[in-house]
Amino acid sequence: MGNIIYAKSDSSLDPVIGKYEHPIKMVISSESDLYRKNHAIVPKLFNVEKSTRYSETAIGESNFDVFKVTEEGQGAENDSIGNTYRKTIYHSQFMKEFTITAEMMEDAKYGIATEAKRRAAAFARAYEKTRNKLAAKALYSGTAATMNFANGTFDITSPDNKPLFHGAHTFSTDKMAGKTQSNLFHSAIADTAALENTLNRAANAMRNFWDEDGEVLGYVPDLIVIPGNRAGLEAMVKKVCGSEREAGSNKNDINIQYGNWGIVVLTDWVAADDRFILMSSEANKNLNGSVFYDRVPLTVSNWVDRHTGNYIWTGRARMGVGHYSWKHTSMVIAADKATDGSTALM
Repeated sequence: MGNIIYAKSDSSLDPVIGKYEHPIKMVISSESDLYRKNHAIVPKLFNVEKSTRYSETAIGESNFDVFKVTEEGQGAENDSIGNTYRKTIYHSQFMKEFTITAEMMEDAKYGIATEAKRRAAAFARAYEKTRNKLAAKALYSGTAATMNFANGTFDITSPDNKPLFHGAHTFSTDKMAGKTQSNLFHSAIADTAALENTLNRAANAMRNFWDEDGEVLGYVPDLIVIPGNRAGLEAMVKKVCGSEREAGSNKNDINIQYGNWGIVVLTDWVAADDRFILMSSEANKNLNGSVFYDRVPLTVSNWVDRHTGNYIWTGRARMGVGHYSWKHTSMVIAADKATDGSTALM
């Protein structure tokens, strides 16, 4: 079931309201379950966590070095790890309410009127859409440091205080001082052959991302996230990822991209050019890369307005979203020269 809390309402003591309350709760719960099942963007692209505080802070640590060879009878070298970064994600409050008029209640004759049922279902969908839209925008807006959403401003930087997708991410350890890496790339993509080659080079670049000690992480991307308005790009991606042989060619060459990718289309992402996001599900999980917090799940209460006799339902939730790493993802822009500070794929 959807994670929804129903606050006890005094108005349910009214026999008319009591007849309404339970059926409407069922409508809200079932619609929430259905929408979350069919539009699972948040758990697909984010680590979903619960929170009991006003914000959540992640502190990174460097790793131990390799074990060292020691002579017989000698002690082990003492090693230590240190903090590398600190990143805080704050939670925001979201609210919405809907009204069932007194006339609608009276005319329903103790059943759920069609309009009342429709409003309850739309209310649940609005909550689930809010979660998905918030998460999606926090990802595809990643070339900026902040994003505006539903009257709020959200920090979507990575732990080095640069945008999630940037051409020169920095490191926090003395060992890596002065070194940078890019996870924002550009590559000319004229056809499926060029796209296949671009995916190969982008995957190689991500596999060679360093940790804070300069060690290669070795994570390989397995998700492609594409804008909902780039039909040509979407078609090429599906051809390349779904063809056993080299797409768009009469050659019998093996397509090395076949079976390697899951495709996610973000319908809210309206891009001005062809670009896409790559993500490693394993890296996202292990590095706690992109995180979505459910601080307070949807909490629903209802009451009768004494002035109008209308039946009002109010929903409140608190959520937080952000990124504790940049090393689980990258963005590729289809261009033959630098744009948005991107670097060329080698």
